[in-house]
Order: sequence, then C-alpha cells, then structure tokens
Amino acid sequence: MSGDDPKADSVGNQSLARRFARLTFFNILANLTVPLAGLIDAAILGHLDEIKFLAGVALGSIVFDYVFWSFGFLRMATTGMTAQSCGRGDSAAAERVLRRALLLAATAGVLLVLLREPLADLAFGLLSGSPETESAGLEYYGARIWGAPAALLNLCFLGWFLGREESRIALYMTAAANLTNIALDYLFILEFGWAAEGAGWATMASQYVQLTVALFFFLPRRSGEGWDWQRLLDRDKLAMMFRLQRDIFARTLLLVSAIALFTDASARLGTEVLAANTLLLRLFTVAAYLIDGVAYAVESLAGVLHGAGEHRSLRRMMRWAMLVAVGFALLFAGPLLVAPTWALGLLTSHEEIIRLGVAYSPWLLPVLVVGALAFVYDGLFLGLTAGRTLRNAMILSIAIYLPPALWAVHTQSPHLLWASFALFMAARTLTLGWADRRRASGR
Repeated sequence: MSGDDPKADSVGNQSLARRFARLTFFNILANLTVPLAGLIDAAILGHLDEIKFLAGVALGSIVFDYVFWSFGFLRMATTGMTAQSCGRGDSAAAERVLRRALLLAATAGVLLVLLREPLADLAFGLLSGSPETESAGLEYYGARIWGAPAALLNLCFLGWFLGREESRIALYMTAAANLTNIALDYLFILEFGWAAEGAGWATMASQYVQLTVALFFFLPRRSGEGWDWQRLLDRDKLAMMFRLQRDIFARTLLLVSAIALFTDASARLGTEVLAANTLLLRLFTVAAYLIDGVAYAVESLAGVLHGAGEHRSLRRMMRWAMLVAVGFALLFAGPLLVAPTWALGLLTSHEEIIRLGVAYSPWLLPVLVVGALAFVYDGLFLGLTAGRTLRNAMILSIAIYLPPALWAVHTQSPHLLWASFALFMAARTLTLGWADRRRASGR
C-alpha cells in the first residue's frame, strides 16, 4: 500500500498526538532525573576545597561513557525491535527480544568486572590529566565499576519498556536510581568525606536499585513461554540482532569518542578549562536529556508505526517532533545565556571557573539547536532499526569534526574547540536528514 495513499494509515491525528505527548512527557521526566543527579554530583564536588575531585570524576566518567554508552545498543536495538514486534501485534516475539539482550548484557557485565584492572590501566594510560586529577579519577572508577552488570541489564529493560510504549515505568526506574544517587552523594561525599570515591560508590549502588525496580515491573508481565532456548537461539533472529547491535555499537562508540575527545582536549588546555567545560557539558547534558524525551518518543512510535505500516502517521509525527525538540532547545538555552553567572554559580564557587564558563557559554545555543534535530533523527532511525544508516552518518560527522578539534588543541583555543563541537552536531543533522529524504523517496 502506498505511503501517499490517505487510506494507508489507521492512526488518527488526535490518537497519535496523544500517544506522542504522553510518551514525550514521561520520557522527559525520566530523562531529567539523570542529568539532575549529575549536576548535584558536580555541585557537591565543585564546592569541595580542591577542584581536583571534580576534574578527576570528569576524567573517570570518560571511561564509563565509553563502556556504558558503547553498550547503548542494548537499549537502542531492544527498543526498535520490541516496538516493531508490538506494531505487528506479536508480544511473545517482543519478550524474546528482551531475553536475548539480557543474556548478552549479563555476560558483558561480568566480564567488565573481571577485567576491571587491565581496563583501568588502558583507559587512564590514554587520558590526560595531572597526577592528582588522575588519582581522583581512579578512585571514582574503582568504586563505580562494580555496578557494571546492573547498568547493562538496566539498558535492556529500559529499551524493552520504551519499545512497549511504557515510558511511565522507565520514569520509575530512572527516578529511583537517581534519587538514590543524590542521597548517597550527600552521604558519601559530604558526610563520610569520600570525595571522588564516594561519587563512584553512590552511582554503583543506584544501578542495583534501578535493576530492582525493573524486575518488580517485568516479572508480572512475563509470558508463559519463559526461556525457550530453541526460539531464543534462533540463528536468523540472532544474526539480525547482532548486525543491528554491531552497527549501533560502532555509531555509539564514535559518538562517545567525539565527546571524550572534547573532554580530553579540554584537559590539554588546562585544569581550569577542563573544569569550566565540564560544567557546561553538564548543562548541555540536562538539555540533551530534555530533548531526548522527544527522541525516545520518536524511537518508540517510529518502530510501532513502521511495524504496522503506518507511513503517513510516521511522517506526521516527525514534523511534530522536530518542532517540539527545537522549542525545548531554545527554552533551555535562553535563560542560560541571559544569566550564565548565576547558573554556573550554582555548580561551583571557584570564580575563575565561573569566568571561563561564562565566556564559553554562548556556544551552547548552536550546539543545542542544531543538536536537537540530530537527536530526533537518531530516534527515527533507531525505531526503524536502521543501524547502518546511523553508523555511516556518524563516521562522516566524525571526519568533519576531528580536524578543527585537533587544531583547537594545537592553537590552545577553547573557542575553536567549542566551534568544532557545534560543527559536529551540524554534520550529524545534515547527514541524517539527507538519509531520511532518500528513505522517504524510496531510494
């Protein structure tokens, strides 16, 4: 049936709008608990007497960004495949998607714990920072790594609930984890005086709290099929899952590398620049999670609508998503640009860090507005399980981003570093937008 046929879709404007609004609302609430916990983490560390703890956690976080974000395919692939199964009305197949992902996540999580020492040697051997900063980063890493199995399992459950359009449960999971993290940050960092190590233990414990909440909601939803190994290990299904996960893994690894390069380049420009950029990235992360609430709704609905063959509804939903995402970006960036000193003053008491942060803060506007469109396109192609498209677009975007970023380090220019990051976001939007036009035209 043609996508241009007005009879091709059974989803009405009002019904689709309600689903989109509901998913976006709960996704935003769920997502905002994550960076808010990170902001409180940074604020607590930023008000300690020595800035090395904040800088050390920033370096240590790069390791987990690589590890956990690289395994982000566990959530993304699970969401898209689950949504498409639900769109076809096959709930048993949707549950098998989750169980296959859980098997992989459990295996990988245990291996990360077993290999924690060589992983630390490799990671911190590549990162740049003063000896004091690296020492604080190692303390943070040594505590947080024990949460790896739970963190990877949580990715699978989040993907499954999102694919089923149960974003309310994703909210419960993330809220429980991050409220726990905030409470334990206060206890471990301020009351116990554990500094960077305390931040690591707080994050580790919160992952297991999140897993407990996920199991609480999943167990009553189990089908009678259980662990049917013959179906779970179906060769064709496994091959399809691994191809998709491979492409999403490559795409995510490159994305994390881009952000890690930004952080490492900041460290090469000085501890003060690193601290200022870390705080601005925290603010960017808050906005990104807000916009990702829209992208997650796109991800869920794109998979369901594609599985059901609702092509016109899919295009209609994309138009709404882009308008809402850009609106959120402007809504967040406006007050931040008007009162940057106040915003940064909430996160640190160090005047030099605030001064540098204020100087670089205007770059957040182009990064957020252009990035908002990239996030929506990410959601579309994840929902369509078009991992190869995402991978290829990211490769091209990284190739555009690297030269000016490396030149920024060579010339010791923080502003050029931020300009390269804005260019990276623009490249992501343009490459994925071009791919979407080709997809819509059937080429």
